[in-house]
Amino acid sequence: MSKQTVKVPDLGGASEVEVIEICVAVGDTISLDQSLIVVESDKASMDIPSPVAGVIVSIAVADGATVSEGDVVLEVELAGSDSDAAVNVEAPVEAPAQAAVVESAPVVEAAPVVEAANPTGAPVTSVLSVYVPDLGGADKVELIEVVAGVGERISEGDGIVVMESDKASMELPSPVTGVITVMHVKEGDSLAEGDLVAEVEVIDSAPAPVASAASSAPAPVSAQPEVKAAAPVIENIAKPAASDKSDDSISARDRRRKTDTHAGPAVRKLARELGVDLKRVKGTGPRDRVAKEDLHNFVKKIVSEPQSVGSGIPQVPAVDFAQFGEVEIKPMTKLHKLTAANMQRSWLNVPHVTQFDEADITELETFRKGLKAEMDRRGIKITPLPFLIKAVAAALRANPAFNASLSADGESIVYKKYINIGMAVDTPAGLMVPVIRDADQKGIWELSQEILELATKAKERKLKPAEMQGGCFTISSLGGIGGTGFTPIVNTPEVGILGVSKLAIKPGYVDGNLEPRKMLPVSLSYDHRAVNGGDAGRFLTFISAALSDVRRLVL
Repeated sequence: MSKQTVKVPDLGGASEVEVIEICVAVGDTISLDQSLIVVESDKASMDIPSPVAGVIVSIAVADGATVSEGDVVLEVELAGSDSDAAVNVEAPVEAPAQAAVVESAPVVEAAPVVEAANPTGAPVTSVLSVYVPDLGGADKVELIEVVAGVGERISEGDGIVVMESDKASMELPSPVTGVITVMHVKEGDSLAEGDLVAEVEVIDSAPAPVASAASSAPAPVSAQPEVKAAAPVIENIAKPAASDKSDDSISARDRRRKTDTHAGPAVRKLARELGVDLKRVKGTGPRDRVAKEDLHNFVKKIVSEPQSVGSGIPQVPAVDFAQFGEVEIKPMTKLHKLTAANMQRSWLNVPHVTQFDEADITELETFRKGLKAEMDRRGIKITPLPFLIKAVAAALRANPAFNASLSADGESIVYKKYINIGMAVDTPAGLMVPVIRDADQKGIWELSQEILELATKAKERKLKPAEMQGGCFTISSLGGIGGTGFTPIVNTPEVGILGVSKLAIKPGYVDGNLEPRKMLPVSLSYDHRAVNGGDAGRFLTFISAALSDVRRLVL
């Protein structure tokens, strides 16, 4: 029986890849195109299929090893061949990238080396599978747009699809230049890390080397009776084409799942930094693949276990509400869970104090309604919110204690020279807080336009992560809903938040005369570790005064 060595093929531009899964074992009988190993670069994962059928003799790589193009993967004893088989030195036209190295049998001292030629000079091609990459902690993302279609030529870095999570949208770029041959997804699909997206036929314009012979002279043969022709050992470096996996491949994977841990390079690096044995972590991804979120959850559990003995907050007992009547159970959305966790963390860690006041915005409302004609001309509606943002921005400039954050170790305070203000937006998916940057440098019209754009993005779940980061202070307005006051929770690491309730008309004295006044209830919650009562009183008074006379905002 002859043997064949299988090597790592063209990696589509990647210099090194990591072996993330070995699909076969020594002694396994494999078929043509059966998956041997799975490798992963920083852009995509790909299967390396077998170019022949036979039995695995040896495996030269290990799970987690780093390999490059041309490295030996394993050795296969070919099926259906014998020691009398002749050496075919001519590479078939259908496989122009194939090269053969003929090695001698033990009784032969030397043998010619033959390299296959590409007689047509046409580009060599291979097929690369593109998978969903690390989603940064998201379990599932929705495919909202297919950018490139089947048969379309794309360059490295061109977008293939656009995916959207609860927080942001992301474009999946092509790791190589080529032509899309198969698209495995469609708009509206829910995808997870590791899901197959498309197959790209990679085009390599460099032709294969011209055929050459190491020696035209026959190899000397030692004097032994009945010497048979040497069976060739072929080192196949043909680029594999993507194909479906056979039942043998699946069963081999099932056998290895019992002992192997599947994880990408980024997860393995993080595990090494944290000192975590990945075999102890239960993966939730495809083929029990360990994601970063699985690693984080494992560490959180380990860290919290010692603290839960005698010092943790008592858990709320479980109640079977169905015993009292009909119920309906709906799972919380990812965004709802995130908001709940953030609010609980802030409430447990921040000593909250809330102060209340009322701002007389009678003149502000008269001025705002007087702009109706200009609003219609510009196509922009001005609400009281841009005036609130402008007033808060001026208050932050005048009272730096609120434009600050405590350091993580609690030993210092970070004072910010910029003023970015977040605004809480109620959406069908949950609460979102987009951030208006440099609010102190923008006018009422510009603020109104930006408020409308960010609120629309939030409701359509198109906000990017960068548009919800970097806030210095938050405004939560319930004026359009109702209420006379509430205690908003500080959005840490910020140290303050302003709650705004529904406008009410109340009697007030102006120059000794009783007049109806439009009073706006406001409530200021703050972190008492960083802000004292005097600072909070001055801050809230400044806001009320600015809203009562908008001319102060230009001073």
